[in-house]
Amino acid sequence: MRLLGLFFFLAGAASAGEYALLASGSRMHIDRHEADGAKVRLFNGTGFVELDLNAVRGYEVEEQVAAVPVPVQDAVRTEAPVNDAVARALTPMELADAAAERYGLPPELVRSVMAAESGFQPRAISPKGAIGLMQLMPGTAQALGANPRDPAQNVDAGTRYLRDLLEKYNYRLRHALAAYNAGPQAVDKYNGVPPYRETINYIGRIEKKLRAAEVIK
Repeated sequence: MRLLGLFFFLAGAASAGEYALLASGSRMHIDRHEADGAKVRLFNGTGFVELDLNAVRGYEVEEQVAAVPVPVQDAVRTEAPVNDAVARALTPMELADAAAERYGLPPELVRSVMAAESGFQPRAISPKGAIGLMQLMPGTAQALGANPRDPAQNVDAGTRYLRDLLEKYNYRLRHALAAYNAGPQAVDKYNGVPPYRETINYIGRIEKKLRAAEVIK
């Protein structure tokens, strides 16, 4: 198994890149992939996402193009922070789709929550201190073992938290969304959606998107 993983590593390093064809119908641009038993890792930049092997239907090789030389001074000037590498390699929607696959949620749900939370902006910070694409509070991110300023970790942790809330409230979507927005304590206090205008509007925006995508009726 280790030799097989090494083979995938070398094969991926020699190519220009490829597209992973997800079982959900999405295509994800990646640098390479590496299979390990029932899992596969999809690498981009300095990060990767890990999915079940059956979550990927196949791969398409990206057409290789000649590299354009870049002057050293320009390369230094345009170098971005390490935490932005995944954001450049994977779009917010691609991160959402990969996390949805990983945690068994509809991709439209994760995309809709991301849109409502941050408008797909990796550097978004709310007045209350929530961070990133899924607007994680620092304490929540710490409890989930994630760096909220890393887009891939932020989306993974936010999606995992949303899945946990759905399980907590027996898959009642409005309860889970209310808890994501206002906190589980507020939902438990009111035994349902709290009477907060912000939370009610938040749920309404997400439900509208999910109805348009025919995820809910």
